[in-house]
Amino acid sequence: MKSKMRLHYIFYGSVQGVGFRYQAYYMAQKLGLTGWVKNLYDGTVEMEVQGKEELIDALILSFYESISIRIEDMDIQRLPIEAAEKEFQILN
Repeated sequence: MKSKMRLHYIFYGSVQGVGFRYQAYYMAQKLGLTGWVKNLYDGTVEMEVQGKEELIDALILSFYESISIRIEDMDIQRLPIEAAEKEFQILN
């Protein structure tokens, strides 16, 4: 297994009003990932997620397998690990 990492995403496309944040929350819980997800005012979704690389990849793949979510593009940035973080949350 690869090492733990933290990634920041901005998702573009049909990503609001389609259950994106709830899918992110439930899949992150299932995969044991931590972080957060929230809608932005410009119609994009922002997410920070932390965990093993292959588990983060599985989370992202789940969005592409969704019948309602349509990601057209995404920005990704690697961030430092947040050691104190214990859960994944939906932020308002």
